Amino acid sequence: MTLTSLAQATYVVAAILFVLSLQGLSKQETARRGNLLGMVGMGLALVATVILSLDVSDRPLQAALLIACVFAIGAGIGIWRARTVEMTQMPELIAMLHSFVGAAAVLVGYNSHLTENADAVHQIEVFLGVFIGAVTLTGSIIAYLKLSARIKSNPLTLPGRNWLNLGAIVVSLGLMGWYLATGSIVPLLIMTAIALLLGLHLVAAIGGGDMPVVVSMLNSYSGWAAAAAGLMLNNDLLIVTGALVGSSGAILSYLMCKAMNRAFISVILGGFGTEGGTSSASREQGEHTEVQAADVAAMLTEASSVVIVPGYGMAVAKAQYPVADLVANLRARGVEVRFGVHPVAGRLPGHMNVLLAEAKVPYDIVLEMDEINDDFPETDVVLVIGANDVVNPSALEDPGSPLAGMPVMEVWKAKQCIVFKRSMATGYAGVQNPLFFRENSAMLFGDAKTKVEEILTEVKAVEGANA
Repeated sequence: MTLTSLAQATYVVAAILFVLSLQGLSKQETARRGNLLGMVGMGLALVATVILSLDVSDRPLQAALLIACVFAIGAGIGIWRARTVEMTQMPELIAMLHSFVGAAAVLVGYNSHLTENADAVHQIEVFLGVFIGAVTLTGSIIAYLKLSARIKSNPLTLPGRNWLNLGAIVVSLGLMGWYLATGSIVPLLIMTAIALLLGLHLVAAIGGGDMPVVVSMLNSYSGWAAAAAGLMLNNDLLIVTGALVGSSGAILSYLMCKAMNRAFISVILGGFGTEGGTSSASREQGEHTEVQAADVAAMLTEASSVVIVPGYGMAVAKAQYPVADLVANLRARGVEVRFGVHPVAGRLPGHMNVLLAEAKVPYDIVLEMDEINDDFPETDVVLVIGANDVVNPSALEDPGSPLAGMPVMEVWKAKQCIVFKRSMATGYAGVQNPLFFRENSAMLFGDAKTKVEEILTEVKAVEGANA
């Protein structure tokens, strides 16, 4: 067997492992195995690519040294970031990684243009690869800036913004015709500039409430950009991998939009987080009730059914560990405790599930919104820890709200709802929450981790007094 044949066979094995990896990632119980399979597949893909590169190189020694340097730099940066990144920083890290894929597709496209005598089909691959890569590059950078709070999450609403986007696409199609007719780099350069601006504007026009969808959407874009790069490089595995990432990201975006009762096109044309408006949720709601940790502990020890609804605030406070301890204590006392996770809780798909799994919360008590929403009327106490927009009743009750139509966790139907927050500030979508002012709702202000630890101490004290 030649080295090329060995590499191609390894590509097939890696592709199968990537498919199995995605299958494993579809369930919490098998997610760890899915990650492992994906890592092994990527390792094999890298080995096969190195073999192919050395086999076709005129100077294999120099090529090997160059590849080793690239691997050392990339692996060094990757290991450093993996060891230092906080879970709360994962959304913006993933957005930034998507930008790298976009940049790679642009560079591969220009390299193909400059080094190959391409036919019309290859020219189309180059043009589309550069276009998708450029949109992904700047779109991902804007997503990173929004998710890391370096710029405001509110949507950028330029006059005629949808016509601007459409105009950019029409002009790019015209430039593709010019490129195919002449093979000149000029239309490619002009299109690249337009695509960079289009990516910037597309994501800047999407509000904070839709950012989880944006992350999955950019994941899809990066996959198609990788597939386009694979076509330009004649790399079958890169095509397969890009298609898997692109299609899975598109499916995830669709499922999340469905969960939010929003069309994908409506997300692209503008998202939650618009300032102003006529929504009653933006006006004064009345007086809120404040409670202390001891009060919440008393409610929990007297309850028979408790539901915890986590949000991004729990991640920021790193409260998942004391929450897990509190849950274990309450369950040991015979209290039924479950978690209700909204599909877009946090700023990354599956963010809350990962945090709870990290704290070793049993999978079987972590339920999706559709599985638990009907149970709130029979629930004694609901703890909303760091969530805001996903528990906003105005989504169902106020047609003028920017959140109108979005399915939410109907926590206000429980007998008592406790909201953990640092202040009365609005959530990431910039929308006021009438839940805070309901008669059966109370606010527990302060750092979520500290407050949960105080509640756990009080619960243990009650347990000791009754022993």
